[in-house]
Amino acid sequence: MSERIVLIEDDRELGAQIVAHLSRAGYQVELKTEGTFPIPADFQGVSLVILDLMLPGLGGMDILKHLRTFSDVPVMVLSARNNTSDKVRALKMGSDDYMTKPFWPEELVERVRARLRRPNLQKTGPLTVAGVCLDASRRTATAGGAGIELTRVEFDILASLMRRPGEAVTRQWLVANVLDPDKDSSERTLDVHVSHLRRKLGKENIIETVWGIGYRAGKGGSR
Repeated sequence: MSERIVLIEDDRELGAQIVAHLSRAGYQVELKTEGTFPIPADFQGVSLVILDLMLPGLGGMDILKHLRTFSDVPVMVLSARNNTSDKVRALKMGSDDYMTKPFWPEELVERVRARLRRPNLQKTGPLTVAGVCLDASRRTATAGGAGIELTRVEFDILASLMRRPGEAVTRQWLVANVLDPDKDSSERTLDVHVSHLRRKLGKENIIETVWGIGYRAGKGGSR
């Protein structure tokens, strides 16, 4: 089954062109031409959202903000706005890529392919590894049955590892996909977040270091 993409673009001619190119590349594309309040059911099974910012109805930034309250589906912003402040704001609000108009359709298709090759972090049901449980829809975490308070970055690091238990996730991937691009997004910063996270997990620490590569969620943390 082809991967499903939702395109939110009010320019019908441009939208049709994008749909045609992505369809030829093997994707199933749904075009929406107005900004509406995102509903969780509408994004179930969606692999990627391509989002314009200037829309009739609800604006693209507001759509992104509300979408991030219930879904981690990758979002690619496609906008005529090319100033740095808009790009930084979109990234801080949770977009995964930002492409300015005009653009070459071939580049868009390749960016879509590159984005969809990355591991899918879309929210599903509760995640459990050993004594740690995350509820992605409620953004809650427990370790050994007791609730723990995690920052946004700590939660996303832990969720990224727990979605692939036993698999090594590189430090470079975590830096690029979890840390805030508007702050110090370095591997050293990542290590500091992991250190704080391990302390909060206590004896239920499940984060193992994979030397020379990164981290993984295992049965017992190995520092």
